[in-house]
Amino acid sequence: MTREPIVSSFLYRLGRDSARAKVLVLAMWLVVLAAAGGGALLLNQGTDDTFAIPGSESQDALDHLKRVFPETAGTSAQLVVLAPGRVDTPTIKAAVADEINRIRKVDQVATAVDPFDGNKGVSGDGRAALIAVPLTVQQPQLHPATKTALTTIADDLAVTTGTHVYTGGDAFSNRVPKLSPTEGIGLVIALVVLVLMFRSIIAAFMPLLTAVLGVGISISLVYVATLVVPISSTAPMLAVMLGLAVGIDYALFLLSRHRDQLAEGLDVEESIARATATAGSAVIFAGLTVVIALLGLAVAGIPFLTTMGIAAAVAVALAVGVAVTLVPALMAFAGHRLKPRTPRRKKKRAKPQVARWWVRTATKAPLLTVIVVFVALAVCAIPALDLRLALPDNGTEEQGSPARDTYDVVSAHFGPGYNGPLIVTADIITSTDPVGLVNKIAGEILAMPGVAAVPLATPNPKGDTGIIQVVPTTAPDSPQTDDLVRRLRAQEPHFLDAYSTKTAVTGITAVGIDVSAQLGSALLPFGILVVGLSLILLAMVFRSIWVPVKATAGYLLSVGAAFGATSFVFDQGHFAETLRVTHTGSVISFLPIILMGVLFGLAMDYEVFLVSRMREDYVHNGDLHRAIESGFISASRVVVSAAVIMFAVFAAFVPEGSATIKPIAFSLAVGVFVDAFVVRMTLVPAVLALLGHRAWGLPPKLDRALPVFDAEGDSLVHELRLADWPGVDEAISARGIGVDDDRGRPVYRDIDLHVPRGGVLVLYGAGKTALLFTLAGRVTKLKGDLKVLTRVLPQHVHALRREVTVIGCRDSVAPASEVATALADDIELVLIDDADLVLRTDERNALRNLIARRRTASGRPVTVVLSCQDPERLADLLPADARLFSLAQPVEVH
Repeated sequence: MTREPIVSSFLYRLGRDSARAKVLVLAMWLVVLAAAGGGALLLNQGTDDTFAIPGSESQDALDHLKRVFPETAGTSAQLVVLAPGRVDTPTIKAAVADEINRIRKVDQVATAVDPFDGNKGVSGDGRAALIAVPLTVQQPQLHPATKTALTTIADDLAVTTGTHVYTGGDAFSNRVPKLSPTEGIGLVIALVVLVLMFRSIIAAFMPLLTAVLGVGISISLVYVATLVVPISSTAPMLAVMLGLAVGIDYALFLLSRHRDQLAEGLDVEESIARATATAGSAVIFAGLTVVIALLGLAVAGIPFLTTMGIAAAVAVALAVGVAVTLVPALMAFAGHRLKPRTPRRKKKRAKPQVARWWVRTATKAPLLTVIVVFVALAVCAIPALDLRLALPDNGTEEQGSPARDTYDVVSAHFGPGYNGPLIVTADIITSTDPVGLVNKIAGEILAMPGVAAVPLATPNPKGDTGIIQVVPTTAPDSPQTDDLVRRLRAQEPHFLDAYSTKTAVTGITAVGIDVSAQLGSALLPFGILVVGLSLILLAMVFRSIWVPVKATAGYLLSVGAAFGATSFVFDQGHFAETLRVTHTGSVISFLPIILMGVLFGLAMDYEVFLVSRMREDYVHNGDLHRAIESGFISASRVVVSAAVIMFAVFAAFVPEGSATIKPIAFSLAVGVFVDAFVVRMTLVPAVLALLGHRAWGLPPKLDRALPVFDAEGDSLVHELRLADWPGVDEAISARGIGVDDDRGRPVYRDIDLHVPRGGVLVLYGAGKTALLFTLAGRVTKLKGDLKVLTRVLPQHVHALRREVTVIGCRDSVAPASEVATALADDIELVLIDDADLVLRTDERNALRNLIARRRTASGRPVTVVLSCQDPERLADLLPADARLFSLAQPVEVH
């Protein structure tokens, strides 16, 4: 595979064009923002937190209930009457009966269940009565007027009876995450970091403005998409969080490179183009990995998670687009004002001291560093063994909210299971006694361990489906409730054999359990996808086996530590009060898969930015320890700034974040901190120092099979550096070129060549054929600088191959005819291998004449390169101005 800088060349032109058309680029992005925002205002249908999982038993049963028993398939509300003494007094019973009649007349209410009918809705202590209010619609379709009417009835009942009436249930849940001023702290910290890094207000504000613009567009598009697909309320907030974090970091990378180049004296426009090509290539790579990982959430097969991944991927993709177009335009507006005021020499003396000390400490005893980091992160990951996944319920609502207060009252007086009852459906269409059959099944279920009550067991009006409400003894997110669901499903064959009735377990709690189970089972294939992608992408970038293995192992350590910290706080409850965590014992089901996807992209970003600098120095100098130190020092400032900014943005969503977003933000903040500072900046230098020269290099077959991804735009930088070299129009210009064989041994090295257009060059000695094929663009892995027909190699070998002809005289029957054909096709460089094997007199005469003429059909000069064992055998073929080059004793040929 070749190293043609397709991406970086495109980005170079894109950056230059964006700088030249800065007003147009800015106007276009503002128009897009206005259009997207207007579309969101006009077309927004609201978010939908109905967690569906097509194909699962619970979802299929729930869908069936919507058709045959719609009263039980919608959401529900609860009115809990809490009396200072007994609740079952005649006065309270009469008042409750009157209000139940009012409730049944409210729009979207299916019915209201009298708690005093058999006293099934009265708590064991006799102080509380629970009025269940099934609704005909799901929570997203519930009208605000319906909730207002129920709240008014509850208030009237409280006044009439002198009790406290709580209004809650799933209908009153409010899990939509909202932005608060606390999230702005992350942006303030980001601004402080940028000011300290750039020492420029203009440069510091630029990443913030571009990130906010990108987030504004992405969020608007998410709300526009609600017109055609249901989107959970978590999706926009996740898009905000990721969009801000990566948007600031991506702009930071470009600005940092641009300012360094301005300090070196580069012209503003040229610097913008180069920064977009080099740092922009890294941004493209980083953004691509994050987008692929987020789109990979689809492997779980859960629609709401797929749409969440797409929404977040759109935010990241827009951040990339803004970084490579709008940022260059704004840099052009700023012009020389972005140039650092302090000379770079003074900065270099003062700033690398901490970085140098850090990397030397990490690599002084590399094996010890590796062991300490591995053991420490492994210990941090231990709490992850207790990580419990569940969907949010009213127990995760903010304390003091109506839904949370009702949840707590129900748990205290009825038991935690009443907050998440299960529904068992029974197919009773063939039964002659549907009521008796349902009661028999309900009786068996009531006797099962883990069942607190069976308050409802009835067939639907048509008598074809039975509904049995099962109240567990434990909370909806408890492992014991999971066990009860499994036991109920294990009884399905028994009910089929005993009663010829097919049963299924459903309800909001069962759906949540199924979602968590499917997400848990998706972690392994998703992990394989992410790890496999990591290995392949990094092998493409660094042409190494050990670097990708080390990077992937570090990523897994970071993920484990983030899982462990999340479980430590949100499951085990440590520091919960400090972080304002209102509910412990479980985290939202999709946290692990989102953390793995997002952290993967961010980890690869830091890996590329840090290790590419080390590899570049190693390739140029061959000194491993110097390469690790110099690469670390040059990249550490940007990596530290980017990590601190991303950590601050994520951490800012923890104090006031919703129960859904809070653990995700916390885990991402911990993951970024561990991955950047512990893994990339401590473990990586130590592992590279430990591996030594073995860290670099791929097996030859794998090297040839893998394409090359130039994540830092090095190929374009190389091409730009040679733009004006050698200063004259030559067919071949080579400076210090060399090629190694598959075992790393040199085939030839330190070759300098300067061949004018129309010249004739003869190569002989060991390595002659390899050098000839290098000049023909057939060798893609070489050292040094090489230009052939003004094309820089190996960056443009594909383009060169169309402009040259290689003729192997060992296999060719008529080499002279092939040369003639090449000249007729206007080929300007003809390379003839083993020319001394042309023995027939007619062929030699024809070849001599063609070499002497050396003109294409259109009259352009043709350069000829021949290789041979003994140049004396070619004496009769060569013109007087032919030049010989021996690979045994390399000399410069002009």
